[in-house]
Amino acid sequence: MILSIVLLLLMMVNSCNGKANNPVVRPATQANRFYTGDPKELSAEVDSFLELHRGRTMYEHVAALIVPHAGYYFSGNVAASAYMTLNPGKSYQRIFLLGPSHHEWIDGASVNTEADYYATPLGNVKVDHETCIELTKKDSVFSYRPKAHDREHCLEVQLPFLQRRFNEVPPIVPIIISTNDFQKLKRMAEVLKPYFTDENLFIISSDFSHYPSYDDACEVDAKTGKAIETGDVEQFIAAIEENARSGKRNLATSACGEFPIITLMLMLDGQYDIKHLMYQNSGDIDNYNPSRVVGYHSFAFLRKEAGFTLSDDDKRQLKEIALNSIKDSLDGKAAANFQLLTINSQLRSKCGAFVSLHKHGRLRGCIGHFGEDVPLYEIVAEMARAAAFEDPRFMPVSREELKDLDIEISVLTPMRRIQSLDEFELHRHGIYIRKGYRSGTFLPQVADEVNWTKEEFVGHCSQDKAGLGWDGWRDAELYVYEAIVF
Repeated sequence: MILSIVLLLLMMVNSCNGKANNPVVRPATQANRFYTGDPKELSAEVDSFLELHRGRTMYEHVAALIVPHAGYYFSGNVAASAYMTLNPGKSYQRIFLLGPSHHEWIDGASVNTEADYYATPLGNVKVDHETCIELTKKDSVFSYRPKAHDREHCLEVQLPFLQRRFNEVPPIVPIIISTNDFQKLKRMAEVLKPYFTDENLFIISSDFSHYPSYDDACEVDAKTGKAIETGDVEQFIAAIEENARSGKRNLATSACGEFPIITLMLMLDGQYDIKHLMYQNSGDIDNYNPSRVVGYHSFAFLRKEAGFTLSDDDKRQLKEIALNSIKDSLDGKAAANFQLLTINSQLRSKCGAFVSLHKHGRLRGCIGHFGEDVPLYEIVAEMARAAAFEDPRFMPVSREELKDLDIEISVLTPMRRIQSLDEFELHRHGIYIRKGYRSGTFLPQVADEVNWTKEEFVGHCSQDKAGLGWDGWRDAELYVYEAIVF
């Protein structure tokens, strides 16, 4: 009986102390400072900013955003340009919020492991408490420093935008980063990288130039923005340092969120498209003091979808199809009627292809098709037959030559229009030139066979393939594509 009473008392004590009954709520310390504290007014204000970007493209694979964190009057429009790229129907598992410390130097990263919720006038946002704890256990560079969060605005001001964009905001992981130690930033990135997946969203909170003149801000922020677009962390750091040496009057920083941005960029591996969404500075909103402004950028980091690939078995099967197509022609047979059950979805994909025949290392025929209107296996069969018997540069292939023929297949990715040769990469891209009824192409692997510069590659294609003359490409339509060659 006594034991039962003791156990009951212990359960009551644990219940009273447990977070289930007494959750820790981080208060909305910036309400009526950076944004209005009235729920109806706040909803209307955020919605009005979002409405300005109603026609903006939504992306399915947003990995991260860079968003400003000033008062809504100044930066709300730019922030909305980023949030409107998010698909409100996408279910993220969690949202990592990374921002700088404006009040406390911590020489590391502070993760709020205490709060269960962050409050705003629109309600509470749940914290992923378990993930916050995990981060502090994985590396000592992550800890919890209460003062880094108590008065900090950079994360809090993002929450009303998330609340109005999503029906239900995924749990957040609030992280304040405050260190200029590059090795520590690398450690942070290494710990966060496993979470940098399509199921999570990263939001980096940062304003840009602080306190230069309007014209100087535009110049400095353009340089910083272009560096971010490269995705190269070294170029970003170099731009920050170059701005600092520029002697711009009153320039306190090029990006107050420099360290969270570096952490993000250290997680990139080239598989991201970086889109600059919008730029303004406070002088665009209120021209009262154009000699002292703050800059605001927004960016979206888009995870590239997995490209078209072929397995080794796919490639083997396509080569068999090509060879059998040539044999059937020599035997006087019609095009083969392939059993569709043996053709997988990749081989049924509609994309272009070239088939090249070589005999003792020398070209014996090459014909291709750019269109995306016929299944791949049919294109390969048709182009193999054409390369063997219809290439006007060569006599038709004879039965005796079959044993000496090597078949090379180039499966083409969709063509992309370019405006400048700066967008063309030698050895990676094929070039397609079109002007009027004339056109010509070189496959990417042609660059491996000749010692041409980029300009010579395009010049020869223009002259030798399209019949436009050496410089005819300059006022023609230019397209690039890639090839899976086997």
